[in-house]
Amino acid sequence: MTVEKPTMNDQDLHVLSDLSIYNCVRFGPYKAMIYEDQQDVREYTNIDIAREAAQLATGLQALGIKKGDRIIVMMLNCPEVLIAYQAIARAGALIIPVMPLLKAPEVRYIAENSTAKVVFTSPVLLPLLSSALADVPMVQHIISTGNPEVQATRTLSTGDAGSRSYAIHAYSDIVIQGEAGAEHFLSSKDAVPVAEDDIAVILYTSGTTGRPKGVVLTHRSLISNALGGRGPERETRDEGHTLAVLPLAHAYGILAANVFFLRGQTIVAHPRFDTSAVLSAIERHHIVSFAGVPAMFVALLFTPDTDKYDTSSLQTCVSGSAPLPKAVLEGFEQKFGCRILEGYGLSEASAALTGHSLEMERRPGSVGKPLPNVEVLVVDENDQPVPVGEIGEVIARGPNVMTGYYNMPDETEAALKNGWLHTGDMGRFDEDGYLYIVERKKDLIIRGGFNIYPRDVEEVLSRHPAVSEVAVVGIPSERMGEEVKAFVVTRAPVDAETLLAYCREWLANYKTPSEIEFISVLPRNAVGKIDKKELRRQHVH
Repeated sequence: MTVEKPTMNDQDLHVLSDLSIYNCVRFGPYKAMIYEDQQDVREYTNIDIAREAAQLATGLQALGIKKGDRIIVMMLNCPEVLIAYQAIARAGALIIPVMPLLKAPEVRYIAENSTAKVVFTSPVLLPLLSSALADVPMVQHIISTGNPEVQATRTLSTGDAGSRSYAIHAYSDIVIQGEAGAEHFLSSKDAVPVAEDDIAVILYTSGTTGRPKGVVLTHRSLISNALGGRGPERETRDEGHTLAVLPLAHAYGILAANVFFLRGQTIVAHPRFDTSAVLSAIERHHIVSFAGVPAMFVALLFTPDTDKYDTSSLQTCVSGSAPLPKAVLEGFEQKFGCRILEGYGLSEASAALTGHSLEMERRPGSVGKPLPNVEVLVVDENDQPVPVGEIGEVIARGPNVMTGYYNMPDETEAALKNGWLHTGDMGRFDEDGYLYIVERKKDLIIRGGFNIYPRDVEEVLSRHPAVSEVAVVGIPSERMGEEVKAFVVTRAPVDAETLLAYCREWLANYKTPSEIEFISVLPRNAVGKIDKKELRRQHVH
């Protein structure tokens, strides 16, 4: 009797935990990940990833995790992040990705707002988390890679942990506890049943009100966007190695990780972006592609010793999260002999709305065409489509769009007006349906691919006793796309470095202003509101 080999196709993908199963069944065993962090080099097959995710899911259930529980994942890029995402989904819980760059007050807000029960992290972040999570009663467990007990003991001895109400576990111990989950790791037999429209991820972004907003994404949202980002279904996996340097806590990084499963790629993963490490990896592993943000392409373009490395294997790069200057695109392509494909999206769309494919004509300056099953319009103030070539607000709808902001009904209603996601970005279509992003309607600042809302920075600076008023704007930066500049009116003597140090206490480093300018008065419009357009006209050149 012949036993039929199990098969899976796109129609079998319903929830996030299906991705690792699909990857193994569709493409068979192969080397899926090479992780490099100085002396820590590890290799994983796709079977290793799927099996460990299944065991970790069972280990989480042994800790008492139930369907719908929230779990924060806060660590630098490493294999455990990818595995944890799959495990959390398999356990029926919700993933709360948190950037490891955030400071304690920001982490505390997210933990309290999401009512997270578990935090995945690494020993280097335990001191920060001990401070952030002190007296946060919902958090019951911290699961850390490495040797967390040594770090926990050191942290507790300094008195940083406050009245700790959580237990600290080694990641490896939770995996071992869930060993029984390995029996059916290539099926969903032991997975907690979840539906396509159940919440998979709550992704916190900076909010215009000063409070981070939790973008609610379903399993359907993330799967559909990954399928759109992958392109046509394929029988064989992608050959050649791809580099993974996008933060896996970022919407763009999550999308890239999900596409990895669908394409059957071998990824070379780094915990952070470093030009020397990237160039070395391209040479050693014959990297053919990577996804990045404009700041990465700028850094590589202007690295002086690029010629020391053989980068001839590089064929295709994908750029997103911020506009890529044409000069950078053209310079990078000429220097490295590869193509850059630009796309466009935002966290509220599971990351991607439009993009270029290799089969499409590439139009520099454009962010491509809408992905399959995604509708994109450019509209006027009455939400009526504008003629081709005219500028309006970009709105979109499709299965990839969020269901709303977590516990923020007013903000949700404003963003999803009439069933369309209002992006706040201004753009235009050309006669062939290519989208061009012209400017941002909101005051959003995009620095190196990270979104920064001026209000967040203004709120912090306004709390300083020497500050009377403050307005924050983005200023052009060749290296980072934009930098954060604060215009400050004072009521007591203070210098810029003091204010910058104050910001660093309360804000992630990427949100901290790169420049502070003291002015006597802020320009205002007729109703007394600070006029940032006039501020830019007077002071930004």
